[in-house]
Amino acid sequence: MPEGQALSGLLWIGLFAAAGLILLFFLIFILKQYQRCPSNRILVIYGQVGGQKAAKCLHGGGAFVIPLIQAHEFLSLEPLVIEIPLEGALSLNNIRVNVPSTFTVGISTDPVLMNNAAERLLMLKENTIREQAQDIILGQLRLVIATLSIEEINKDREKFMTLVNENVAEEINKIGLELINVNIRDITDESGYIQAIGKRAAAEAINRAKVEVAQQEREGAIGEAEAFRQREVRVAEENAKAEEGRKQADRGQRLALAKFEADAITGEAESQRNHEIATADRTAETAIARKNAEQSQRVQTAKAESLARQGENTSSAEVAESDAKLAEVRAEAQRRSDVARAEAARAILEKEREQELARLSKEIIAPEEIRKKQVEIAAEASAEKQRREAAGEADAILARYNAEAEGVRKVLEAKADGYRKLVEACAENPQIAPTLLLIEQLPELIKEQVKAIANLKIDKITVWDGGRQSAGGKGSTSDFLSGLIGALPPMHELASQAGIELPGVLGQVKHGQPEPAGSSPPPAVAARESQS
Repeated sequence: MPEGQALSGLLWIGLFAAAGLILLFFLIFILKQYQRCPSNRILVIYGQVGGQKAAKCLHGGGAFVIPLIQAHEFLSLEPLVIEIPLEGALSLNNIRVNVPSTFTVGISTDPVLMNNAAERLLMLKENTIREQAQDIILGQLRLVIATLSIEEINKDREKFMTLVNENVAEEINKIGLELINVNIRDITDESGYIQAIGKRAAAEAINRAKVEVAQQEREGAIGEAEAFRQREVRVAEENAKAEEGRKQADRGQRLALAKFEADAITGEAESQRNHEIATADRTAETAIARKNAEQSQRVQTAKAESLARQGENTSSAEVAESDAKLAEVRAEAQRRSDVARAEAARAILEKEREQELARLSKEIIAPEEIRKKQVEIAAEASAEKQRREAAGEADAILARYNAEAEGVRKVLEAKADGYRKLVEACAENPQIAPTLLLIEQLPELIKEQVKAIANLKIDKITVWDGGRQSAGGKGSTSDFLSGLIGALPPMHELASQAGIELPGVLGQVKHGQPEPAGSSPPPAVAARESQS
């Protein structure tokens, strides 16, 4: 019986051990089916996941994978760098451009996009995913370039990048990817159009820079002049402040000397008071010692006289003691009186000194300080007024001279331009230009002639031709006209000798023609010929 019980116990132990092992294996199996998702991956559980979904995606955390009816895989969230060597893309204005770029994409953690990635990218290799994304990006990039001109692609990069992001992101989202970054390295074209635009922009930038440099130099010169003027004003102000500081230092020195003298007087009074107090103390101590000695002497004398007179001696001793105490009281009272008198005298001297200092400060120092400050303020105000008036007058004179010079320059430039155009207009007949210039000056000449007779009082002018006729039967007017016409040839000859060309309105002299028969030369010509 005991052996049967032992076997039965061993059997039960074996059964319990087997059950424990089965339970342990079951627990290990259950724990292995619980999958935890790392932060850089997406846990995809597929199989019977419930509902109409083909897979269940988790980012972070964990989930239990039911054996036999569910399985799991991981999708990596690491970014994929995709090189896009785009060449020969046709733009809106039919110019082929090269747009080499780099796109960075990755699987999205958005629930919808995670399901798209689980359906289309699960268990695909990284190269396969990169090739699919590259094909999508190339197509969308060509489509964006076809909607833009070269100028828009080159200048409005923000618009270009916005369109690329929108189109590319929309397409790659369909396979569960999201666009992380776009880097357009360089944009070139086969015809060199973009390079020409860059050169033009560089030239414009250089020209603007030159203009800005000139403006900055002008502003620098103006600022330098303004700084110089402010420096002069500041130096004058600092000099005035330095002078004011010296005055204040002198006043402080005088006050310090007065304070030192007052402290010396106070110390001397304090020393005198201490001396008097010590003297009074010594006097009181001497009096006390003297009285004590007299008391001892009297006591000894009374003891030596007789014991019989003990009562008298006792009385005498009491009297002496009373006198000594009275002397002590009197000495102490005298000392206290002297101390109080010295304290009162010192307090009186201090009050008098403070009163005298206050009086001096009010009656002498304060008015002097006020007058000095008024003089300094008036001097500074006058100097500043003179400086500002001088600066204003100088600026006004400079502005007036600049305006006058500018006006004269513009008048001269206008005249020069007018004369140049007049000469160009008279290129075919140069003789017209002097005539026109002379006609232009006729109003000024007439104005000067009018000024010459402006102050003459002429009531009226009468032209009287008496009707007399000359020997040839001509009147005075006809004689005047014939004389004027006859004087024209000598005038032309004289002008020719002087190198002057007369205006065309005075006629021309034709040389080499025979004179009419019976005509006589004018008197001026005859006179010149007789002289020759």
